[in-house]
Amino acid sequence: MRTDIATVAELDQFDALLDVRSPAEFAEDHVPGALSVPVLDDAERARVGTLYKQVSPFLARKVGAALVARNIARHIDEKFVDQDRRWHPLVYCWRGGKRSGAMTIILREIGWDARQLDGGYKAFRRHVIEELEVLPPRLDMRVICGMTGAGKSRLIRALAARGAQVIDLEALAAHRGSVLGGLPEAPQPSQKAFETRLWQVLRKLDPRRPVYVESESRKIGDLRVPEPLIARMWTASCVVLEADATLRVALLMDEYAHFLTDRAALADRLSALIALHGHARIVRWLELADAHRHEELVAELLELHYDPAYRRSIGSHYTTLATAPRLTVAASDGGAAFDRLAAQLADEEQVPA
Repeated sequence: MRTDIATVAELDQFDALLDVRSPAEFAEDHVPGALSVPVLDDAERARVGTLYKQVSPFLARKVGAALVARNIARHIDEKFVDQDRRWHPLVYCWRGGKRSGAMTIILREIGWDARQLDGGYKAFRRHVIEELEVLPPRLDMRVICGMTGAGKSRLIRALAARGAQVIDLEALAAHRGSVLGGLPEAPQPSQKAFETRLWQVLRKLDPRRPVYVESESRKIGDLRVPEPLIARMWTASCVVLEADATLRVALLMDEYAHFLTDRAALADRLSALIALHGHARIVRWLELADAHRHEELVAELLELHYDPAYRRSIGSHYTTLATAPRLTVAASDGGAAFDRLAAQLADEEQVPA
């Protein structure tokens, strides 16, 4: 029996997770908490691959071995040299082959109890896909519904601050789920990375306690919500969050501040709505932005775009919506409104604070 191999089920047992794939592979997705220590960088990996296909496998292995050896030596000198003998790292590459094998052998020769992930990242990815199928149906979900701008995301954050279990899909997707939902400070992750982030949240949830999530469509920006999760959300208990139009405009102006001051970005996003609203209406909305009539612009977006879209989709998807309890966000409460509503929900569900 090999003692240098570990499985995906043992991920949490290691002091460090070492991803030896190229930086581009790591950027697309990786095991949560992994450290990027490539044994071949992107250019080196391309070079070795070209040699393998166009010249000979022998030459590719010879060149690759020299590059891998130098890179491993550099990582040991720069990142691992201060680790004591008890250090227990797990090493993985794409499929548990030569790249992670080389790093594991050298670390074990030094005296560290290094292990190689059996099947590599591919095995981890299969595990994530399997878990995303089985975990959502087990959850006791509560879906926060409501018109755009009612403050659903703020209520989710307030619930999390009180110790409630939440799935903040928009935070995981780095997108607010609307045509102007992109975040200027953070591009969206890849689909694989989004699913890994989601898995990391789902696997820590207690199915005996309620889990709050904001109502979403199948897509958040460019990312797809996994089908088992969206199916569970559509049959879950709902809570409807309500706010008057003035408050919704104010909340959206705060969330869309970066677009309201960046005319080019706003024009780019609104152009996606030409097919729905026609060229003349998009021109009008841009004219409102140019005249700094931002409240009027946001009010029209709510009335003419967001609210009709919400009404078309929400009732046909969320089966318990018609009988759902309603919570009102009062403008007079200021920032305390969502803390108050979170406390109300937490108390009703006996969620520990």
